[in-house]
Amino acid sequence: MALFAIGDTHLSIGTDKPMDIFGGWQDYKDRLEKNWRQIITPDDTVVIPGDISWAMHLSDAKQDLEFLDSLPGKKIIGKGNHDYWWETMKKLTTFLEENELTTLNFLFNNSYEVNCESGDFAVCGSRGWFFDDESAEQELVIKRECGRIKTSIDSAKEKGLTPIVFLHYPPISQDRVCDPIVDTLVDAGIDKCYYAHLHGKSINYAFKDTFKGIKFDLVSSDALGFVPKLIVK
Repeated sequence: MALFAIGDTHLSIGTDKPMDIFGGWQDYKDRLEKNWRQIITPDDTVVIPGDISWAMHLSDAKQDLEFLDSLPGKKIIGKGNHDYWWETMKKLTTFLEENELTTLNFLFNNSYEVNCESGDFAVCGSRGWFFDDESAEQELVIKRECGRIKTSIDSAKEKGLTPIVFLHYPPISQDRVCDPIVDTLVDAGIDKCYYAHLHGKSINYAFKDTFKGIKFDLVSSDALGFVPKLIVK
């Protein structure tokens, strides 16, 4: 029983949005599936922190979600900036039930217990926000995301579990920090935070180190070579 993570699957089985036009993304679906099946067991849990599918509507994401459901292990799915198909939790949960997608769960204002060999943990998190937003809505959006992150972490602590946070957007780079989100993590006593979103040359600017007592790391698919990353064993 172990916890893994890999973000930005960018699946497009039911839509015409090929990712293999980008460098390093050739045959990415087949590579992801091969690597996944080699290392993930039915007892493992995999967090996918955003950008799951290119579908515009939930019904169009069905084939992509079916593909993920067919892979070994339990999956906990977060929202990314390209997940336009994302609906309310009630609609998402109903969709899973109606289509008998039994290994998928959605991370949104909640947390999920994960039992590993080394102890019991909780997967927490939210979409987050990019730290260089200069729009008029920036403050409101970041405040909302901080609230969602706190709600998720609090739900884990109520269960007596150790929270591990997963965001879609990086809360920190090599030269910028989204202080409200990082401060929310610090105040909650978080020591591990994983994020996705960065691709191509942007991967070189990812912050993969410790800041204010929190170990940050990048888990986007192409940064990992389409191999799920072990988080806790």
